[in-house]
Amino acid sequence: MAFVSTMPTKDRVVSFVWQHVLLLFSLYLMTLGVVLCIKSDLGSSVISSLPLSLSLAGADGMVPALSVGGYTIVMNFVLVFLQILILRRRFEPVQLFQLAIGFIFGWLIDINMFMTSSLVCDSISMCALTQFAGCTIMAIGIAFEVKCGSVTMPGEGLPVAISRLTGRQFPQVKIYVDTTLVVLALISSFIFFGRWQWNIIGPGTLFAMIYVGMVVKFVSPKIGWFDRLLSYRPGFRRYIFGLARFIYRNH
Repeated sequence: MAFVSTMPTKDRVVSFVWQHVLLLFSLYLMTLGVVLCIKSDLGSSVISSLPLSLSLAGADGMVPALSVGGYTIVMNFVLVFLQILILRRRFEPVQLFQLAIGFIFGWLIDINMFMTSSLVCDSISMCALTQFAGCTIMAIGIAFEVKCGSVTMPGEGLPVAISRLTGRQFPQVKIYVDTTLVVLALISSFIFFGRWQWNIIGPGTLFAMIYVGMVVKFVSPKIGWFDRLLSYRPGFRRYIFGLARFIYRNH
């Protein structure tokens, strides 16, 4: 960060824009993985379990009718609000950028739900393959997102806040938070549907909780090329400012 602060303002702006272009790509991969897990009908990922339950209940008129992405946005906003309550004065204003990231994340979920609308898992092998592909793609997206080094996702921001308050290690708190989200999704399925909904919390959910972390650990050391892509901007800079000068001169 010290290096970035010594850069000219123009370069800092370009660096910020390029960083978040790649972050957007990472979020797209993550949400594609989330959607494939939902489509598998074997159980959604942790982050989408509660929004999926609420969205299905909304389709039956039991709660406001929002999409999975819509409820994901609401949940992300709640997670940021909880961080503010926990940290109070120690909450850093820059972390409010999590609201924008959370909104984009939910919006991309709905885009991917639309783009995969024709995907039908009509056999157990197809369901398993879709779940496996979804978890793998989501893990790769997470590895890229971490490399981007921007503001954390709300789902990680809350465990960070609790960890700072309690002194407990982040991985331990993260497990507690994820487990709480799964339990809330399970409770909501009994409240709304009167039974365990396996397409919301199923074997795929447990698989995702274990497998995704393993893939992130495996992939992260092997994507040094993404670090180089993140730091490479000369051509990008010339294009952006050349285009800006062209527009200005012809305005």
